[in-house]
Amino acid sequence: MDFMQIKYFLEVAESQHITKSAKKLHIAQPALTKSIHKFEDELGIPLFTHKGRNIILTEYGKFMKEKLEPLISELEDIPNQLQTKIKLENETIHLNVLAGSTLITEAIIEYKNNHKNINFQLFQNTESDLYDIGITTKMFYKFPENSAKDKFIYTEKIYLAVPNNEKYRNMKTISLEDVKDEGFISLLGSRQLRWICDKICQSVGFQPTIIFESDNPTAVKNMIGANLGIGFWPEHTWGKLEGDNVLLLEVSDTVCKRDILFTCNHNKADNKNVEDFFNFLRKYTNNIK
Repeated sequence: MDFMQIKYFLEVAESQHITKSAKKLHIAQPALTKSIHKFEDELGIPLFTHKGRNIILTEYGKFMKEKLEPLISELEDIPNQLQTKIKLENETIHLNVLAGSTLITEAIIEYKNNHKNINFQLFQNTESDLYDIGITTKMFYKFPENSAKDKFIYTEKIYLAVPNNEKYRNMKTISLEDVKDEGFISLLGSRQLRWICDKICQSVGFQPTIIFESDNPTAVKNMIGANLGIGFWPEHTWGKLEGDNVLLLEVSDTVCKRDILFTCNHNKADNKNVEDFFNFLRKYTNNIK
């Protein structure tokens, strides 16, 4: 049973006339008759019987027609479905966001104002390279030469978030050496930002004492905001501090920053929407004050 046999059978079953069906199918009448007989032989059952000068379906033929019609209709619609899927996929940008989630969310909101047809899917997977744009973070990173078109770096300052109390209120900068005995609130050790912040402390000569850690950046921000400890605070990607109970101080005794890496893959046949958004991200980060 092949596709053309099924198509020929359904046409004859509908018209119940070999000559008319042959004309509609643009094939010779003997060829159509031969195809129908071969189909019946393969199935081992008669699908048609003669009634006067015409042919009609047998009970087996009626059963086959009922079962095959929705299948052939679905098969014939697959190219249309595929084109719809391709269009939707080309209008969907997949982002693997391992750093800068607030920054990326705000960029998407601004981009959507003028590109309402573009959709975004965000996920976090350190093992996958099946994404259109990846965002991760490193310390003092340099891309290989000749990769500027598909990659760029946004360097972000990291502040120390401290309680707005008498000890810190009049300070603009702070030495990590002076807070090495304080309790730190941090992301879990598996997160890239946590690793960077640990390295910053180690450059001054101490390992931070973690009194609270979570794999949820929002929970970490809320704990620091509640003045339950001190912690590192990325300048832009964690958003603004709410309220007056926390101060952001610039670290004075070591370089306290990180590089956010943006990478554009070419996984689509039509990569224009991905490239347009990637270029938007490049301009967006360049304009951050």
